[in-house]
Amino acid sequence: MKLVIVESPTKARTISRFLGKEYKIKFSMGHVMDLPKSTLGVDLENNFKPIFELVGDKKKIIADLKQSAKSAERIILATDPDREGEAIASHVKDMLGSNSIRQSGGQNSKFTRIVFHEITKEAIEEALKNPRAIDVRLVDAQTGRRVLDRLVGYKLSPLLWRKVRRGLSAGRVQSVALRLIVEREREIENFKKDPYFTITAFVKKGNIENIPFELIEIDNEKIEIQNKIKLYDGEYKFAKTTIEKEQDAQRILDDLNNKPFTVLDVLTKETRRTPPPPYTTSTLQQDAARRLGLNGRRAMSLAQKLYEEGYITYHRTDSVSISSSAMNSLINFIKKEYGEKYVPPKPRFYTTRQKLAQEAHEAIRPTKIQNSEFIIQNELGRDYGKLYGLIWRRAVASQMTDAITQSTTVFADAKGERNFRFRANGSVLIFDGFLKVNPQALQDNKLPEFQKAEVLRPTRIEKVFHKTLPPSRYNDASLIKSLEEEGIGRPSTYATIVSTIEARSYIDREQGKFIPTSVGIAVNDFLVANFSTIDDIPFTAFMEDELDNIAHGKKDWRPMIKEFYMPFEKKLEEVQNADRVKIAVEETNEKCPECGSPLVVRTGRFGKFLACSKFPKCKFTKPFVQETSFLCPKDRAKIVIKKTRKGRKFYGCSNYPACTFAAWRLENIKKEISA
Repeated sequence: MKLVIVESPTKARTISRFLGKEYKIKFSMGHVMDLPKSTLGVDLENNFKPIFELVGDKKKIIADLKQSAKSAERIILATDPDREGEAIASHVKDMLGSNSIRQSGGQNSKFTRIVFHEITKEAIEEALKNPRAIDVRLVDAQTGRRVLDRLVGYKLSPLLWRKVRRGLSAGRVQSVALRLIVEREREIENFKKDPYFTITAFVKKGNIENIPFELIEIDNEKIEIQNKIKLYDGEYKFAKTTIEKEQDAQRILDDLNNKPFTVLDVLTKETRRTPPPPYTTSTLQQDAARRLGLNGRRAMSLAQKLYEEGYITYHRTDSVSISSSAMNSLINFIKKEYGEKYVPPKPRFYTTRQKLAQEAHEAIRPTKIQNSEFIIQNELGRDYGKLYGLIWRRAVASQMTDAITQSTTVFADAKGERNFRFRANGSVLIFDGFLKVNPQALQDNKLPEFQKAEVLRPTRIEKVFHKTLPPSRYNDASLIKSLEEEGIGRPSTYATIVSTIEARSYIDREQGKFIPTSVGIAVNDFLVANFSTIDDIPFTAFMEDELDNIAHGKKDWRPMIKEFYMPFEKKLEEVQNADRVKIAVEETNEKCPECGSPLVVRTGRFGKFLACSKFPKCKFTKPFVQETSFLCPKDRAKIVIKKTRKGRKFYGCSNYPACTFAAWRLENIKKEISA
């Protein structure tokens, strides 16, 4: 009997469809060994040796694996093809092979490691033909990350308990993500909103009314000013006009009153749009947030299931390449379904932006192009089908022809006391190309034909007041994009980073945007004030590069940890005498029923609550209830926002427990109401 070990029951079930009776498939449910929860688990006196132990709540699974291994002639480790999967395989091997006879080089002949990037019959058979040993470099990189994160988390968290508030915790990568959000909030608060006006003339041409011409020049001087400010994670560019006062805008309108416009020039050009590459982990999460409203954790959970069921390739990757066989399959499908004109002269090859693509993975793509979104929806459910549809359309579009648009720009002049130049823009899609399968928010804005020297008479001219807008708050998509661009974290960590700081109540969501809580701001300010070199983008990105070097055999993880830890330990000692940080509180109009003092909003481990402002003299508290505009479909009471113990937000009836209605998303409440 040959024993195949994977991580999950779903993956085991899918693989079992492709293997014969001589194979037994078992699963580990993730890691079987980890650092202890109650202690540091790193021997600081013995070159940072990690003290891994068997995971306590997996006794039955571990016992079953050990029992199956006794009668196995061969043990095949088939965990995921990344650093974490390699570490799981190594720990399983250590656990099952601890009493086996080891051959030279520290290997055990009973164990082999296989790797595949999609769960299909062909991929499994190919992997079995090409077994290999466990890649120690990848295991070392994962071990280095685990030790580094444990040292930061377990050394900083007790300090936060003493200096900020009990129950708080810090993480190496999560703290930088929190800093991005806090810094952005302050950049928004400090942004100066300058007033300005735009001038638009509306023209009628034939049957087309309200063709907008925007003022762009006065006396041959452009009126648009481009500005940029430096942000914590880059630059923010915005524009305004030189028309800053209403009287100036009105003077322009008076000057243009009843003045004819003369067409100066009509410019027409073709623009080609190239399809984007297939999805990486980051771009999939970004589009899942933008188009489907899914947070990173939910998107990755759906993708995990799609991968384990054999419908997509491995979903943790920063590579944009696809195999030659997959490329040929896509091209043949496009020819058959859409015709030769949708196939480019040569196959498209995309270049990975990252310095080191994650362990030579493929991009995320369907394993069989014939599987449609509707098939997946019927098999697994609506959300799975929608995410699969994104992946399918992006992969197919990546091997299709360019979309071609024709853009037209019309310039018109008007003369009063000063000379004014206006511009109208239009565009028309003349060949859809890849947009046929992956449509985007493009709308034709066809201008009528204008002739040079043609005289136009506007039907009206308007001035519109504006203010320069500050940079936007982060949402799931923009935060993940920033993390990737700055080199913070890796594909497997993006979703966890966001969900962790949200679960700790360091951030809130408001209309899909991230806002730091008072606790999050206090934690961030303390870390920045005392550990600015660690809680910063350059350091975090540098450490990711170091872990990549370990994965590629260029460095050993122990010297890297030592180089970090020695100054870190010294800084920990210095900060013991730092001042305690006071968490800001939000006052309310409610009075404490016990002492009459104002109630304030505080943030605890499980989110916000109301407390007496005289604490600790008065210890009155009560839940903080944030209402929505929706009514419960069952009893018409107010729907309120709640949080689970793990920090996940949901919507429930304010009459709980009398009414137990709850929903994860507002869309589900709307459906219940309409039904």
